Amino acid sequence: MIEIKNLSKIYNTDHGEFKAIENINITINDGDIFGIIGMSGAGKSTLLRCINLLERPTSGQILIDGKDITSFSGKQLLELRKNIGMVFQKFNLLMQRTVSDNVAYPLEICGVPKAEREKRVKELLELVDLSSKANNYPVQLSGGQQQRVSIARALANNSPIILCDEPTSALDSLTTNSLLQLLKDINSKLGVTIIIITHEMSVVNKICNRVAVIDDSHIIEQGDTKDVFENPKEEMTKLLLTDMLGMERGAE
Repeated sequence: MIEIKNLSKIYNTDHGEFKAIENINITINDGDIFGIIGMSGAGKSTLLRCINLLERPTSGQILIDGKDITSFSGKQLLELRKNIGMVFQKFNLLMQRTVSDNVAYPLEICGVPKAEREKRVKELLELVDLSSKANNYPVQLSGGQQQRVSIARALANNSPIILCDEPTSALDSLTTNSLLQLLKDINSKLGVTIIIITHEMSVVNKICNRVAVIDDSHIIEQGDTKDVFENPKEEMTKLLLTDMLGMERGAE
């Protein structure tokens, strides 16, 4: 379980303090596919990056299985990041490495023996349906295939938590649907907790069982996705839903 309590991140700028997130309170249960949705600049990326301490919170707590990780450093921090995979919007693959070598990279860093690495990479490429691309380089892959490599890499260390930073925003609708189905399958088969940030309500609707809406650095609404979609209470939530319905009608 991930419990985020009274979390804030403040940046000091030339123009004074900037509150990127303020007083965030969220509980994410094991096995959730949890969506954090908001417009650009709302604070969702900062919140996601606080969960694996790529950003250090200014105040508040992040409890993972009851342990407050905000004070972690050194070996504790390395172990934390090993157990939290990350999938980026722009894939962040190593272009001079093959697909297999990209997936193996986190295992190399952790000193996993070569035979064990190769076995794990083979399993993961089968999982994401890219076994035939093992010796290809990222430039030889489509965007959707590159994101599948990124997902396999995030799972390399048997990470129980995966953070996804706008994972479909660079993809077309057909590829997006395929990728979201892959994430659902991984969640179902492996029990991995997945946290997705996005500005697209349609992504949340297709994959997330729970959702939080962030606006102007604050969580304004959260709950089961079905409940939030059917009974939105805040104007920003209603606006995001209206945009989603408009896009769906335009695609018909």
